[in-house]
Amino acid sequence: MLRLEHLDLRRGADLLLQDVNLTVHPGWRVGLTGRNGCGKSSLLALLCGTLEADLGHYQRPADWRLGIMAQEVPALAQPALEYVLDGHLGLRDAEHALAAAQDADDGHAIASAHARLDALGAWVLPARAATLLAGLGFADSVQHNPVASFSGGWRMRLNLARVLLSDADLLLLDEPTNHLDLDAVLWLQDYLAQFPGTLMLISHDRDFLDAVVTHIAHIEHQQLTLYSGNYSAFEQLRAARLAHQDSEFRKQEAQRAHLQKFIDRFKAKASKARQAQSRVKALEKLELIAPAHSASPFRFDFPAPAHLPDPMLDLENVQCGYHTDDGDLVILDRVTFHLRPESRIGLLGRNGAGKSTLIRTLAGQLPALGGRLQAGPDLVIGYFHQQQVDALPQDGTPMALMQAAQPQWEESRVRSELGRFAFHGDMVFDPVHRFSGGEKSRLALALLIQQRPALLLLDEPANHLDLDMREALTMALQSYEGAVVLVSHDRHLLETTVDDLLLVADGGVRPFDGDLDDYARWLREQQRGRAAAEQPAEAPRQDARAKRQEAAQKRTALRPLRQAVEQLEKKMARCTDALAELEQALGNEALYQPEHKAELTRLVAEQGQQRSTLEALEEQLLDAMEALEQAEQDS
Repeated sequence: MLRLEHLDLRRGADLLLQDVNLTVHPGWRVGLTGRNGCGKSSLLALLCGTLEADLGHYQRPADWRLGIMAQEVPALAQPALEYVLDGHLGLRDAEHALAAAQDADDGHAIASAHARLDALGAWVLPARAATLLAGLGFADSVQHNPVASFSGGWRMRLNLARVLLSDADLLLLDEPTNHLDLDAVLWLQDYLAQFPGTLMLISHDRDFLDAVVTHIAHIEHQQLTLYSGNYSAFEQLRAARLAHQDSEFRKQEAQRAHLQKFIDRFKAKASKARQAQSRVKALEKLELIAPAHSASPFRFDFPAPAHLPDPMLDLENVQCGYHTDDGDLVILDRVTFHLRPESRIGLLGRNGAGKSTLIRTLAGQLPALGGRLQAGPDLVIGYFHQQQVDALPQDGTPMALMQAAQPQWEESRVRSELGRFAFHGDMVFDPVHRFSGGEKSRLALALLIQQRPALLLLDEPANHLDLDMREALTMALQSYEGAVVLVSHDRHLLETTVDDLLLVADGGVRPFDGDLDDYARWLREQQRGRAAAEQPAEAPRQDARAKRQEAAQKRTALRPLRQAVEQLEKKMARCTDALAELEQALGNEALYQPEHKAELTRLVAEQGQQRSTLEALEEQLLDAMEALEQAEQDS
């Protein structure tokens, strides 16, 4: 099991965890939760060995294999599928051992390497890797493309597939859903729910945590508390604990006030001095119970729009896409719908289907290639997207950016507004390049609000936001008076803020009649349909019985070859054992005395015979393996 005992953990000068105890049993799937900066990622760094504890002990079984998701991927010329296969260290070690054995012409080592590969299921690992990539959104046609050909977000998906293939005993994942769309999140959720090892996971997606984890480890006030159950169960248990804690704190405060009142009243009277002094000592000894800080530090809302045109946007047979040197590239065709002030729309669709293209067209960043797109008079659009977050001035500060957005405000009001997004004290003067992804997203939202938009176009606004900030965003959108178009892989955010769903698929946009559970089922049906469509066009259509018969015939044809390989491997193993026994016998010094000459001669002759037999078996094994490999390729 994994165990932390009386552990202190610092990151620089900041104390993150103090006197923490935690025990995680094999097979547990634990979600790490807590506000940004509380120490979740640092705890994962401790678990994987890149950070050391300041005090206390950390123990894990020495034979556990760690699976850690790297945060960067170099621009490699290596095919994506091979890069993912590199994540299975056992496979690559066995392959290297086989290559070395073949170079040395060592038959025993060759057989041993093949046995290791067989034990690992090496022959099915490429198919497993391809399945992982497909689940994470990589079409079969791009799985052999160079790693360098993919964008940063897609390279992070490659890292995720790589760590999932590693067959780790302890899997450590830090925000694995950040670069995924909804369909990939649903696939990953199902995959991790079946993961047989131990999982430590950081995620701010409550529905994802609900579906995956068996325990929650919550970090707050430098302490770590373990709860059984998923995230919803944790919320209920924590609420009950905080309510009890708050009740106890109120009782303590009443007792403190009573003691203080007695002290203040009688400390100047000589007749009561001793009693007053005893109350002072009692007050000093009174155990401090921290108040229950259950309220989120984030509280904001969208101000009422100055104007709500109706309709806001009117689309009729619109073509969405891009102008290129070779002509117009149409991504979506014949898009027709209307946005009114009460519209609350969530966009669904697979990655690459055109959701972001549609939003950019609605925002006016891409001109419509055809059809009619009419905006209402004086329409103010607020557009949030991840590229916008990355485009914040790196040398700018929250104070300067907010003053530019609200030049008429005094400094105190600017600070107050930034404080609602947890920018306090000197932090308002820190340059943007020092901020985390979550802090940049909060700043971008704070600036967006100042526009008083009538229409919000939000493309993955929850990326990098912690659970407290996501809840604040959810509450703000629920009370927002304007229209919303939202793309998000956070199902809780979608379910609680939109009223209608539009499906972007097959080059068009249409209403989706159902909820997110129906969408998950639709995705699975689409995946089955694509798998069937991607079969080679020239392959004859066969029914299930014919396929089973063909597979059985192939197994029957290959069985004698496999049996021959297995028998030769067994004979080589017996021959190797016999040679080892002879070499041990020949190591006896007494055997070289004159009276034992006959026995020595016999053993030497037997040793030569066994070596000749082993060499012959090695040649036969290599021929048998080559025949089997050729037959497998032909089949």
